[in-house]
Amino acid sequence: MTGLLSGQATVAQEREWGVNRSLEQVSPSVYRWGSDNQYGAYIVGSDAIAVVDGHYCPSGTVQWVKDEIEKRHDVPVKYVILSHDHPDHVCNSQVFADTAIAVGHKNIVPHLKRENRPSMVPGITFEESMELDLGGITINLLFLGPTHSDNLIQVHVPEEKVLIAIDMAKGKSLFPDYRDMDVNSMLHVLGMYERWPDVEIVLPGHGPVTGQENFAHQRRYITALRDTVLDHMVAGRTLQEIRDIVTLEEFSDYGAFDRFLDTNVVTMWGYLYRYREPNNRITENEAVECRMDVTQCRTSDPVQ
Repeated sequence: MTGLLSGQATVAQEREWGVNRSLEQVSPSVYRWGSDNQYGAYIVGSDAIAVVDGHYCPSGTVQWVKDEIEKRHDVPVKYVILSHDHPDHVCNSQVFADTAIAVGHKNIVPHLKRENRPSMVPGITFEESMELDLGGITINLLFLGPTHSDNLIQVHVPEEKVLIAIDMAKGKSLFPDYRDMDVNSMLHVLGMYERWPDVEIVLPGHGPVTGQENFAHQRRYITALRDTVLDHMVAGRTLQEIRDIVTLEEFSDYGAFDRFLDTNVVTMWGYLYRYREPNNRITENEAVECRMDVTQCRTSDPVQ
């Protein structure tokens, strides 16, 4: 059956975990569970249950939801669907390994193994899409291209018009950073999910139950951030200058704006630094300075 990773869990922060656990039914077959403003889901069929995601390593919430499922349902958990490899979405998923096999995108496996995630490793993988029949209910697993990571998938239950959109439907809330995001592809896929058919209920990985408008809110912010940083880079400004200039005050009502705007600017700059080629190449001395201190990296100079 599914392999397990033996790595240790992420060191817990100094906080109390799992004190606000919740489990709610959002449609006839779909339940949402979580704590600490992080949520997974599970879908119940007549033959099988599919659980979506693990949780924060120190929360204990995965074991809690396993116990709740066993109390509430007479159907075994046969699948654990891992939305992507990030530790807060896979940790402790192995508690279901006694009955379940993990499912994920083909790109997730090397990430899990390389980083030694405390997680199940998918024994079933796919490239673009996949259907799982749970008995009386069919769920669709969707990969539309690299987005928040190169292995992020979404789970659609078209019969009940539910889309489980982990780390895509952020709405008016900032990502902490853009380290492994393909920004341009992300914007394209967000636009597709805004118009995806048979969706009335959207379950994000963080935040309240919502609708497809959350994809539009996130797309507008990421577009503005990308275009603003890119304009300053083309004008020849350094990263430090861009960090000082960019405020994006029109999005100041977004969650975690004050906390994450600077890391958003820095990591968006990193994406665009690899995306574009300026007219004048960086000199050898400048390359050394850039490697030693990213704030010294030159973006471009006017053509002489």
